[in-house]
Amino acid sequence: MNNELRIEDIQLGEGKAVVKGALITTQYNGFLEDGSKFDSSYDRGKAFQCVIGTGRVIKGWDQGLMGMRVGGKRKLFVPAHLGYGERQFGAHIKPNSNLIFEIELLEVLTRDD
Repeated sequence: MNNELRIEDIQLGEGKAVVKGALITTQYNGFLEDGSKFDSSYDRGKAFQCVIGTGRVIKGWDQGLMGMRVGGKRKLFVPAHLGYGERQFGAHIKPNSNLIFEIELLEVLTRDD
């Protein structure tokens, strides 16, 4: 993996688009480069919500989900510096790990809603 965030749309959504400051609801799987899964909202049986574009999640998500539309599925190839960088995170993510996420966008809420 190179040092750039790579975005691959698996399925384009037709709903509301992600904008900075939106509260989004997603389902996702997170993988290490060797293909091993380190996290999954599907496995937990609970969708993941976060505010996007404000530094509350890793930079790879803040940058990689902008413009994605509800109903879409996207794969993000997140280089370490846009993930957890030199920090260990949990039991599975070692320092300087590149990460891969498969994300399904379920809902986007903005201040206008």
